[in-house]
Amino acid sequence: MKSQEVNFAAVKQGVAMEAVLRHYQVDDLQGGRSGRYRGRCPIHRGEGRDAFHVDVTRKIFHCFSCGVGGDVLDLVALLNQCTLREAALQLKDWFRGAATEGELPTRQRVRKGNISVNPPLKFTLRGVDGAHAYLTARAIKPSTVSEFGVGYYRGAGMLSGRVVIPIHDEHGQLVAYAGRSVDGREPRYRFPAGFGKSQVLFNFHRAAATAGDTVIIVEGFFDCLRIRQAGWESVVALLGTELYEHPAELLRARFGRVLLMLDGDEAGRLGRNRVAARLRNRCEVGVIQLPEGEQPDQLPEGELRQLIERAMRS
Repeated sequence: MKSQEVNFAAVKQGVAMEAVLRHYQVDDLQGGRSGRYRGRCPIHRGEGRDAFHVDVTRKIFHCFSCGVGGDVLDLVALLNQCTLREAALQLKDWFRGAATEGELPTRQRVRKGNISVNPPLKFTLRGVDGAHAYLTARAIKPSTVSEFGVGYYRGAGMLSGRVVIPIHDEHGQLVAYAGRSVDGREPRYRFPAGFGKSQVLFNFHRAAATAGDTVIIVEGFFDCLRIRQAGWESVVALLGTELYEHPAELLRARFGRVLLMLDGDEAGRLGRNRVAARLRNRCEVGVIQLPEGEQPDQLPEGELRQLIERAMRS
């Protein structure tokens, strides 16, 4: 099949920097004089409040903290961890040449639970190493690595040097990669700019495809992976301790019973109560109690299996 031709100059000329910033919900930039803005870097998510500079008139950017810079194509390539060619194709697909110069949106915080639907990715990361020692140390088996597509990424971009976890929406479409630090670097988890975690239940598309009516809810990626390899396919992760309306409706529509297995700390207990309150009007809600301070992914597989089997019988 002949590869699609890309006119890089035409894409850069036809797409406004403002349109790209809006697309990725980079909405906390300050300034505006002569088309110049500054704020927190959307690429490395650093703490510097004005390290990221963008000139929307000249369509260029630079971060004085992480050192990256370039034009609209470079920005998209860095945010999406893809090649310049893939970035150009994405811009063509998103804006269809209709992007026009306009005003940068006024500063507006995106509220949790009110983030737009995550669009499907137009690319997949290549060269992901599923045999990395970090996954072995977390007791993730090769079969689980293969099923979920997780692994260490050595390519370019903001996920370089991290274990990447593919994230799908409820239809099974790939919408993002999360990157887990393996060497203590902060942030521990890195997500693409503009990604709406509140709209996603990790592994829901697989859990929904099972025959059962019960689902286990946990907090994080590795909790989900460990429970899956302990024998339960119907498990989802909140990516935190909050459950927002869209994921809650997905759960209420598909499952009649939920078992909450959030972390055994104060945040987990408080989150468990909030999640239970949101679901009880339509689902039977049970709780799998964890030892104080423990997380599902920290438990031996035998103990994890016993806790779940006991809850399933009750």
